[in-house]
Amino acid sequence: MRDFTLEKYRYLIRTIQDADYTTLTVRDYLRGQGAGQKSVILRHDVDRRPENALKMAELEHTLDTASTYYFRYPATFDTDLITYIWDLGHEIGYHYEVLAKAKGNYKEALTLFEEELRVFREICDIHTICMHGSPLSRYDNRDLWKRYNFRDYGIEGEAYLSVTEAGLRYLTDTGRSWNGKHIVRDVMPGVETISVETTDDLALWIGSAKAEALYLTVHPERWAVNDMDWFIKSTLDFIANFGKRTISLMR
Repeated sequence: MRDFTLEKYRYLIRTIQDADYTTLTVRDYLRGQGAGQKSVILRHDVDRRPENALKMAELEHTLDTASTYYFRYPATFDTDLITYIWDLGHEIGYHYEVLAKAKGNYKEALTLFEEELRVFREICDIHTICMHGSPLSRYDNRDLWKRYNFRDYGIEGEAYLSVTEAGLRYLTDTGRSWNGKHIVRDVMPGVETISVETTDDLALWIGSAKAEALYLTVHPERWAVNDMDWFIKSTLDFIANFGKRTISLMR
């Protein structure tokens, strides 16, 4: 199996299950449902290609696995698709990027947040949010909550800021590997980041590390459904990684 395909993702989920981990949505974790047991927080940032999120959500459903899907507005906002994924039993969250959109204007950003959150809540319940990294912007969307409180809007937690458990291990597929080399903002304050290269490496680590609490961020658009899709995604990720390196050097 090539890496970053849906079949490889199936293998990863099976490995997690075989290692006796309980998979949790972000909301489940914040409500303490994984307390006292080996658990994996499973989160998906739907940055592009929401149709891939649909395929991943259906695959997880067949494996009796629930996860959290964060959608951008309007980039990946699709009413019917989001409703369908929610009906499968997954959590839907709001992948906000309002401070970048408002170019650092906090008041305008908060107004945008209120408006976009309202649109999401017209079709499903929203209990958690997650910032979009906005790598081309100089602004970190999480900084909005240095001046305001997301709990004022009935939000139970933010996927980066509210997960602070000691001993939690964080891994993300950002940059088409699990080694963290191409991360711009996808880091968890105070949480240990584990660095492995391939999904096979990750599966081996999960099976042997005996970690009690894991947090995985998976971007559905990165996981291909066929050979042509795999070639296109690998090419796009190569270009994106080059761009991120260039931006980091410029900054």
